[in-house]
Amino acid sequence: MTEKIFVDAENSILGRLNSFVAKQALLGKEVAILNAEKAIISGNKETNIAKIKLRRSINSMKPRKGPFFSKDPEKIMKRAIRGMLPDWRNGRGKEALKRIKCYVGIPAEFAKEKLMKVKTNKPAKTMTVQQLSDTA
Repeated sequence: MTEKIFVDAENSILGRLNSFVAKQALLGKEVAILNAEKAIISGNKETNIAKIKLRRSINSMKPRKGPFFSKDPEKIMKRAIRGMLPDWRNGRGKEALKRIKCYVGIPAEFAKEKLMKVKTNKPAKTMTVQQLSDTA
């Protein structure tokens, strides 16, 4: 049976958290990220929103063709993790991505589990994944 890790994303920097999760998934551990909407994105809020809006608007002329960018916080988190995995379309990366689950809030089934925190220093300019999800 594989080892399961429960990570609380509240007040954790998105990139640092995702690199930790990607590494654990590549080692064969199943990872559940809870409170995905409360993860922090460092940088200027207006710049981050402008970047995501530009990325989404590039394909606005051909809406049936990708890439598609979700507005759900857990899917934003999972896509960021996917970018940190080697060859996520097949091989090790594909198998590792299957072992990662992201949740908004803490589901009742994980309420009694011990949660792990990824410690980082909080930068001056930040926004949450939920804020990015709501505005973009």
